[in-house]
Amino acid sequence: MKRLVRAGRDPAEREAAGSGGTATEDRTDTTGTATQDRTDTTGQIDDGPGPFGIYPWLLIGYDAFSDVLNGRARPVWASGSLLAIYALLLCTAIWYGFRRGQGDRWATVLLAAAGVDAFTLVGWFGHGMSALMPTLALGCGVVIQWGRRPWPVLVIAPLSVAAGLLAWVRGASAGDAIGAWYGTLISGFIIATMLRLFGAVKELRETREELARTAVSEERLRFARDLHDLLGHTLSVMVVKAQAVRKLAARDAGLTAEQAADIEEIGRDALRQVRLAVTGYRGRGLDAEIDGARTALRDAGITVLVRKEGTPLPEETDALLGWAVREGVTNVIRHSGAGTCEISVVRRAGAAVLSVRDDGRGAPAPSGTSPGNGLRGLVERIGVAEGRLEAGPADGGGYLLTVTLPLKETVS
Repeated sequence: MKRLVRAGRDPAEREAAGSGGTATEDRTDTTGTATQDRTDTTGQIDDGPGPFGIYPWLLIGYDAFSDVLNGRARPVWASGSLLAIYALLLCTAIWYGFRRGQGDRWATVLLAAAGVDAFTLVGWFGHGMSALMPTLALGCGVVIQWGRRPWPVLVIAPLSVAAGLLAWVRGASAGDAIGAWYGTLISGFIIATMLRLFGAVKELRETREELARTAVSEERLRFARDLHDLLGHTLSVMVVKAQAVRKLAARDAGLTAEQAADIEEIGRDALRQVRLAVTGYRGRGLDAEIDGARTALRDAGITVLVRKEGTPLPEETDALLGWAVREGVTNVIRHSGAGTCEISVVRRAGAAVLSVRDDGRGAPAPSGTSPGNGLRGLVERIGVAEGRLEAGPADGGGYLLTVTLPLKETVS
């Protein structure tokens, strides 16, 4: 069910919104100037299976445990102790690799100790312990960090060769030795490549979010400069006119009234220009915003579909819908995780209707909360134009933003 956000509030509501503290953020919160505290997590594996997703893979070393349990690795007290120490070292190294980051010093030390233990078991108790080598390669894939050189590859490849040779020296057949080599090689490469891909996905997501924040920050700086350019000169002229009114008030009522009328006209013009800037008139309209949305969405890896019917629109409506497109697309890029975004603009029953729909998560804002800065600003602009805004989960999944504006003038 969609959440209806009605544009236009009574003065008491607007006063409360203006003085009521910090607004709860919604999906379109695009504050570009806020400084976010971040912890350096270089090499940390935040995505992916986690240590408990890797531990079941260690069961490929079951044959080594079977040799101990069945008494084939004698003395059992020695093989059992070394095997238990190996399991503890390897599991701890994998845990640190995920929780403290690839390349962590303690994880590397524990992995090296586990490696020494594994080679000791194979060398002492025979090729039956070679089943531990693929598990050691798994640990290498988790703990060893990719850098300018492919260190996991440079470690796992010689490890697999050593595993095959040692198994052959300790009595394994040629086929078993090749199996030890191949099993070690493929086990390490699979986990190392998988975690590398998870890291790339994480970097891509962070880059998308950073690009969205940067774009919003630059746009708000532009808007601040526009307001300064608009109001700086105008307010200076109004001050001069007001000084003239004060000086002429006691001497010439007619000239005083003329100067006061000039102040009124200048104020009205300044108010009009500010409204134009706020609704995106200054060099930006619906077509320009849609073109910018196409570029931004494509850069973010999101397929964009645009449908326009019944245009052109009145200038003021065109500019306000352009602003809505900008807010909606920023919302899609930053929060939706979508693969497709559809932008539609139609004229219907004396109104212009814009919809921005994505196929992402479609998470609604928490119930009982007020709109955040981005959505609240859009609602206020739509309220000036006596329009309506609806935002919420779409039928069939995703998120839908709909803006409806009445058409008050005819465009020839």
